[in-house]
Amino acid sequence: MTAPTSSLPGIWPALLTPLHADLSIDHERLTTHARALLAAGAGGVTPFGTTGEGLSFSVAERIAAVDALVAGGIPAARILVHTSAAAPTDILALTRHALAIGAWGCLMLPPFYFKGVSDAGIADSYSWIVGQVADPRLRIMLYHIPQVAGVGLSQEVIRTLLARHPGVFVGIKDSQCQREHSLALAAAFMPQLTVHVGNEPDLPTMGRLGSTGAVSGLANFWPRRVHRLVCTPDAGSTEADLTQITTLLARLGGYALIPALKGIMALRDGDASWLRVRAPLVALDDAGLQRLREDLTASGLAVDEVA
Repeated sequence: MTAPTSSLPGIWPALLTPLHADLSIDHERLTTHARALLAAGAGGVTPFGTTGEGLSFSVAERIAAVDALVAGGIPAARILVHTSAAAPTDILALTRHALAIGAWGCLMLPPFYFKGVSDAGIADSYSWIVGQVADPRLRIMLYHIPQVAGVGLSQEVIRTLLARHPGVFVGIKDSQCQREHSLALAAAFMPQLTVHVGNEPDLPTMGRLGSTGAVSGLANFWPRRVHRLVCTPDAGSTEADLTQITTLLARLGGYALIPALKGIMALRDGDASWLRVRAPLVALDDAGLQRLREDLTASGLAVDEVA
């Protein structure tokens, strides 16, 4: 694994995962999608995060898909692999694989199955992984999304990990979607630990504080727009970009997010196979897709503009 000299550079789309009719991963379409995003200026890609339904796939499926990305021409050094899982041994297997292929790093949730666990237990879970990997190339980006995982990362946990494992933890993806929380993390830890927000409207604020990029779901179809917000937050395009993004997010509030994002891809590409999701998510049906089309159009977000 090539050790990064700084935290996440640029926008790394949180890849949506295309599926075959039997709901297996479509490696060819995943790779084509990733190549297109890199060609559009993305710094790299992040497979199997929340947006990519990562926890709905087995260790073997995830490893095979990441291998397919590399075989399909995606440089491993431009892949941030989400290696979270319920079982520590599965996290270890995914993390070792990321190291073996030379990935940029690993994105990792706190242990999420048990709720009400102590800060000490959360820190020890990360430390076990670091100790088992025992490789100086290991780079981990912490992943804070308590509204989904049910478990978050306190500042005490982060301080403990930084003290125990210097150089291993290179950033935190803060997807709590509360600007005050992101600002508090930045005040406490930047520049030692870069805070990258998952909430796109907060990107300019964090960019002005030195955040160097982000893992973004909207970047699946708006990579350049999302990139501008964090990397050139005072550009003349910022106000218009923010308006487009906040309008889209407001519209998407009436949908389950991941099926809706896949719906946008289906509308953009004229390809209904993008709609497929694994249970417990439920795909948009024909009526839902038509409603999404109408909502986008009513907001001035015509399908041919979502690119």
